[in-house]
Amino acid sequence: MSTEPCDDFIARGPGGRLVNAMDFFKRLHNRCEPPGLELAILKKLPEALVLGTLVPIGLSVTVRLLPPAAGVDMAKRITTVDIYAFAAAVTCWTAVLTVAIGCVVVFVLKGPAYVADAYPLDDAPRPGKK
Repeated sequence: MSTEPCDDFIARGPGGRLVNAMDFFKRLHNRCEPPGLELAILKKLPEALVLGTLVPIGLSVTVRLLPPAAGVDMAKRITTVDIYAFAAAVTCWTAVLTVAIGCVVVFVLKGPAYVADAYPLDDAPRPGKK
């Protein structure tokens, strides 16, 4: 297996032997795009996930530590803040997952370009023939 990021797809060939599955296709000038902004974003996502989880938890803890105001039902206030904190955390997790999927898709699509072989169709009309 090669250390090149574009050569890591291995499959079982005829007889069960391991072959590089991309050998079945023709590469277009051995072209492979270097990673760009998607890799930088992907590296920042764990930080965004932790921050997006800790901020709502911090708000929930802060509500419990603050002294209750006069005439305010403390249990209702805590429950409301907990619901909003949970919703904010789940929204953050969903956003991070969506961005991660987008980064992975861009990273995969920047792999090597391939050219397909011509496949003549017997039943297709030829140009200029009727």
